[in-house]
Order: sequence, then C-alpha cells, then structure tokens
Amino acid sequence: MPAPMTEAAIRRMRDMIASGRLLPGQRLPPEAELAAALGASRNTVREAVRGLVTARVLDVRWGDGTYVTSLRPELLLEGIGAAAELLQDGFALEFIQVRRILESAATGIAAQRMDEATLESLDLSLQKMRDSRSDEELVQYDEEFHATVAAAAGNETLASMLTGVSNRTSRARVWRGIVEEGAKARTITQHADILRALRDRDAALAEAAAAVHVATTEAWLRRVLEERPGEDAELDGGTVAG
Repeated sequence: MPAPMTEAAIRRMRDMIASGRLLPGQRLPPEAELAAALGASRNTVREAVRGLVTARVLDVRWGDGTYVTSLRPELLLEGIGAAAELLQDGFALEFIQVRRILESAATGIAAQRMDEATLESLDLSLQKMRDSRSDEELVQYDEEFHATVAAAAGNETLASMLTGVSNRTSRARVWRGIVEEGAKARTITQHADILRALRDRDAALAEAAAAVHVATTEAWLRRVLEERPGEDAELDGGTVAG
C-alpha cells in the first residue's frame, strides 16, 4: 500500500488530469517542476508516477518522458481482469452473476445497433462453435461471439468490463463442457437463439436470450458448489476431472 505522501501525490496528479490541466497524450512537466506543483519531494513524485503507470494512467517512454495515456476504457479497465485472477477462491459464482447482468445488457443494446456485417461475423463464430473439436475451442469461439456483440453495443466501457469478468468465468465454462452431457449442443442452441433475436432487432428478446445463456452456466456451477463445497477453487485452478 502506498505511503500517505505518495497517496497524496497520486490524488493530486489524478486531480490535474481530471481537471484538464493534464490532457490525454500530454507529456508531464519535468520532475522538479512537477514536484514543486505537487508540493512533494522528487522521490515521492517518482513513487506516485510508478503507481499511476501500473494503473495505466501514465506511460513512461524511456528517453522521451512520461505521458498521460489515452485514458480509454479498455486501457483503464484492464485491471479488472488482472484483479479477477487474484481474487480468493469462492468468487467464481459471483463473477458469473456479474457477467449475466452485463452480458444481457450489452446484447439488448446491440440488438438496436446491429448491422449486416456484424451479423455475418456472428454467423461465422457460431459455425466455428459447431465445428469446434474441443471444449477449449468451443469456449474460444463462444467468447469471440460475445466480444463481437459487446463491440456492436457501442459502449466501450461496458465491453471492457465484460472482457474482465468473462476471462475469469471461461474456465468454469470449459469444465461444464467436459463434465455435463449435452452442454455443447445447448450452448450452440442458445447462441443461435441470441443471433435470431439480434437479426430481428428485438432488444428485449436478445437480452433475455443472453441472460438465459449465462444463467445456464451459473445454475450448473451452483449445483456443483452445493454438491461439492469448495469445488470452485478446483474449477478455478483447472484441476477438476469428470
């Protein structure tokens, strides 16, 4: 955890960015000048800069200087996925619940903005799912399908958050495919239902179809946890068999 002086410097630098004194892509003032502006020592400024680099707020370009990043959602929210990987056992089900909420919302929005090129791309992802030869491959094309839908929703913040939570839940989906009979067929059918609703530009139906799809994995994992407490730890670690 940063020392109080470093935390204060970080807050002041964030305030400078939020207020527009430092803009996306702008180079930071020289270290001595920045230290004077922040009322902090140069060592404290260095620590603050390191913290903001880790948070993807700043970017150090060796030999050139330190710059404010683009501050785009996919950059700043990248930490969701990294944080998800570090969460302690017992949160797999919560992540699937969050994904269900976000996925259904993104799909409903996308239904109102869908174009033919995107529908063709989704058709291709669905065909790849049908042709997949392993559960890992199936989940890969499943994620490709949903990433395309999220992008079509036109909300980059929502899409970035979905990427973070989806990565955490992908292992549970792989294991469901391995241990649950008929999981692949149901998954493909559910994606076909989502695509049909998107083709019809039916936002309510698309949202419901996406919720049902994610809820299927959620219900399966809940059953596993009830039957074998502590199993989510093994699911996350990828060690469960049969």
